[in-house]
Amino acid sequence: MRTAFAALVAAALLPVLAPQAAAQGAAKVLRVVPHSNLAILDPIWTTAYMSRNHGYMIYDTLFGTDEKAQIRPQMVESWTESPDKRLWTFKLRPGLAFHDGKPVTPEDVIASLQRWGKRDAMGVALFSFVERMDSPAPDTFRIFLREACGFLLEAIGKPSSSVPFIMPKRVADTDAFKQIEEHIGSGPYVFKRDEFKPGDKAVYLKNTKYVPRKEPPSGSAGGKHVYVDRVEWNLALRDAQSQVNALAKGEVDILEAPAFESVEALKKLPEVQIVMSGPTGLQYMARFNHLHKPFDNPKVRQAALAAFSQLPFLQAQVGLKEYYRVCPSMFTCNTPYGSAVGSEIQSKSNIRKAQELLKASGYDGTPVVLMKPTDLAAIQKLPDVAAQLMRQAGFKVDLQAMDWQTLVGRRAKKDAPDKGGWNMFLTAWQSHDIWNPIANAALDGKGEKSGWFGWAKDDRLEELRAQFMRATDDAKKKKLAEAIQTRAFEIATHAPLGEYVQPVAARKNISGFFVTNSNIYWNLKKN
Repeated sequence: MRTAFAALVAAALLPVLAPQAAAQGAAKVLRVVPHSNLAILDPIWTTAYMSRNHGYMIYDTLFGTDEKAQIRPQMVESWTESPDKRLWTFKLRPGLAFHDGKPVTPEDVIASLQRWGKRDAMGVALFSFVERMDSPAPDTFRIFLREACGFLLEAIGKPSSSVPFIMPKRVADTDAFKQIEEHIGSGPYVFKRDEFKPGDKAVYLKNTKYVPRKEPPSGSAGGKHVYVDRVEWNLALRDAQSQVNALAKGEVDILEAPAFESVEALKKLPEVQIVMSGPTGLQYMARFNHLHKPFDNPKVRQAALAAFSQLPFLQAQVGLKEYYRVCPSMFTCNTPYGSAVGSEIQSKSNIRKAQELLKASGYDGTPVVLMKPTDLAAIQKLPDVAAQLMRQAGFKVDLQAMDWQTLVGRRAKKDAPDKGGWNMFLTAWQSHDIWNPIANAALDGKGEKSGWFGWAKDDRLEELRAQFMRATDDAKKKKLAEAIQTRAFEIATHAPLGEYVQPVAARKNISGFFVTNSNIYWNLKKN
């Protein structure tokens, strides 16, 4: 049955793939070294950026967010809202089709939004307002709200994890807590599943049937023009020096996230350019598991938070001052909600204070299982710094090394740390993911019902977030964001560890880079 179905899918994809196959010898191939391995192909099941980037290759979105953080239509042609802002009507632009040739329908959209709305923090928040969705016409879908909310477009147009990618209904009907098994979208590239080898390579072919929008690309919005025939992700090249050598020799075209210690050497290569694609950058974060000892005790979490002065993390991981900054906020600094309010337990603390807090917490010496990725250069030094600071504060730390994709799979487990679970991991979030209280997954306070790993539970935090969702006045939203941040520091949902910008290294014959907060591979030309 599965073999027969695969044959049918291959036949359906033939009109899309045949032009590339016919010209394979003359094909333009863009060779990219991504920031990590790709193992999980479901961008709704996980917030991992590799899965998100894979999603952007093959799926399309209803809306996008441009470089000025403005929501722009993508698959949507036009939309209206009722005077009471409770009924939203969206018309899809003509010519949308999945890679198997079937048209994109409102039913596909509705099923995709429903699945996303069970996993994404902003999606869960939005669907607390959604009464129902329907399709009054073949090109139209509607969203009925129980009450008005001020972030509907911002939610369905969000540019980063988890992105509400549109999938065929048969795929989107998959349980949101199980991974999808079919990978067909309507986006600018077609995924070559038969060439996919985790830890080795992922291959994408140009979707010759894709019709881009007419606007110029900006952020995750605008026209998705593809000027190469094939994109190959080299998933095996993980050593920093080997990456530099491969780029210098022209064996690869782009290093998505070169190690910071390699940047100066890359700048000296005449055939290499350094590209800065995201102006607001990323924020490092330590996430506690609130379900198990010792971090089920908020006082123990506070002690860890107090130990985590940001500068040691930034100096060890980034090193180059022009690429990092200390930021006391849980929201991205230099954005509307960035603030130091309530951050004193971390921003004005030190190891002595952390020791005092840990002693007062009643900590019983339970080892902290801290997961360390071995193959993700962007964050692999952070766990060592965390372990050192925690040990100075009096914690026992069990630092366990594993590859990033293993870590991504393990952090979804709610098992006790001594039975395959975990206590803490470190990660990085792009600015769009954390710059308001709804999008920031670490501020979800619904406990085990939360969509993001760590499962913090706090009724007061949820009350404040609910007020923020309903607020329309900017000044009131700012005050509520400060109250939410203050509460989050009080219960130590997580620890912000400073901000940085990640340079991209590319051969000089690659052009077309534009401002975006994701690693997006349309609009690029290989001359």
